[in-house]
Amino acid sequence: MKITCVGGGPAGLYFSVLMKLRDASHDITVHERNPEGSTYGWGVTYWAGLLDSLRGADEVSAREILRQSAPWSDGVAHVHGRTTTHRGDTGFGIGRRQLLGILAERARSLGVRVEFGREVGADTLGAADLVVAADGAGSTLRTRHAQHFGTDVVPGRNTYVWLGTSKVFDAFTFAFEETEHGWIWCYGYKFSEERSTFVVECSPLTWAGLGLDRLGESGTLELLERLFAKPLDGHPLIGRAQPDRPAQWQRFRTVTNRTWHRGNTVLLGDAAHTTHYSIGAGTTLALEDALALAEALDGTAGRAAELPAAFARYERARKSALLPAQSAARYSAQWYENLSRYVQLPAEQMFALLGQRHSPLLPHVPPRLYYRVDRAIERSGTLRHLKRHLGPHLARVLQGARARR
Repeated sequence: MKITCVGGGPAGLYFSVLMKLRDASHDITVHERNPEGSTYGWGVTYWAGLLDSLRGADEVSAREILRQSAPWSDGVAHVHGRTTTHRGDTGFGIGRRQLLGILAERARSLGVRVEFGREVGADTLGAADLVVAADGAGSTLRTRHAQHFGTDVVPGRNTYVWLGTSKVFDAFTFAFEETEHGWIWCYGYKFSEERSTFVVECSPLTWAGLGLDRLGESGTLELLERLFAKPLDGHPLIGRAQPDRPAQWQRFRTVTNRTWHRGNTVLLGDAAHTTHYSIGAGTTLALEDALALAEALDGTAGRAAELPAAFARYERARKSALLPAQSAARYSAQWYENLSRYVQLPAEQMFALLGQRHSPLLPHVPPRLYYRVDRAIERSGTLRHLKRHLGPHLARVLQGARARR
C-alpha cells in the first residue's frame, strides 16, 4: 500500500511505524510542514497503562520512550499559603521534541520516509492509496471538507500559556494565586532531570486585568515569575525566545467530527478529536488512535474497496473508547472555569475536589457536601468499588443524553 501521512506529530509517526512493522513492503511517507526539531510545547504526560500498549506493539520504541521519560507519583498544591500533598499513581513526562525524535528515528530505521519543511500538494495525495490526516487540531486536510466531516470547534473560556522552567518538580504541582483581578493558577511537571513544563491559566478578566493581553513575552515571564515565586523557588520561566513579541496565550479548542473518514482519507489524533489539556491525555489518545487504525487496517492489503469498512471499524472503536476521556476533559475544563466555586474551601478539601474534577456529579452537588460524601465512600470498600464501577457508565449515559439534545 502507498501511504501518505500528513503531519509529523506522535500520531502520524507512530502509525507509520506500526504499518511498517505489519508489512515492510508498504511505501510510507510522513510529511511535516515545520522544520525538524522545531516542535511547539515542552513536555507531554502519560501513564503506565500506555507503556503496556506500546510495549505490545513495538518494544524498541517503547523502551526508548521510557528511557527518556521522567516519572513522578505525588501531587502537590499550593493554595491559601498552604502546601497540600496527595499520593497518586505514577505518571511520566517526556519532552515533546524527544518523543518526536524517537518516533522519527524508529520510522526511518524501518524504511519510512520522513520529510520535514514541506507542504503536501494535491499530486502527492492523489498518488496515495491511503491518506492519513494527522495534521493537528487545525487540520488543513479536514478543513477542506469540513462539511463532510461535520467538524465542530468549540473554544474554551479561559486563556492559557505553555511555558518551560528550569525548576524540576518532584511531584505534579499545582499553585493558585489570588490577585486583585481574580485568580490565576499553574500546573507544572518534570519531563527531564533539567526541565519541567509550566502551564498557566486564568479567566479572560484576570488576563486583561493583569495586563497580560498587552505584555510582550519577556514582560509576561517576569510577571508570572513574581506571581508564582513559591513553586518556582527562584527558577526562571522559559518562553519561545521572542521577547519583543506577544506571549502565545491561547484558548483551548475542543474539536469533534461527525465522521472521521472520506474516500481514502482518514483523520487521526487531534485532527479527529481534542481533549482539554488539563487531563494530560492528548498524546496518549493520539498514540492509541494510531494503534487502533493500524489494527483496523489489518488484512486490507491496499484494496481500496476495503478501506471504508476498515475506517468504520476504527472510528467505532475509538469513539467508544474516547467517551470517558472526553467526559473527564469537559468536566475538568469546567472545574477550572468555575474555580470560584471551590477555591474558598479549606486547602485540603479544595485539593481533594481538584482530584475529583472529572466527576459528572460534582457540578450539581454543593462542594462541601460532595467532599463529605466522597470521604465516607472512600472509607467503605464496597461503596468505593461501586463508585469506580458506575463512574464511567454514568459519564457515558450523561454524554449520550447531551448528544440527543
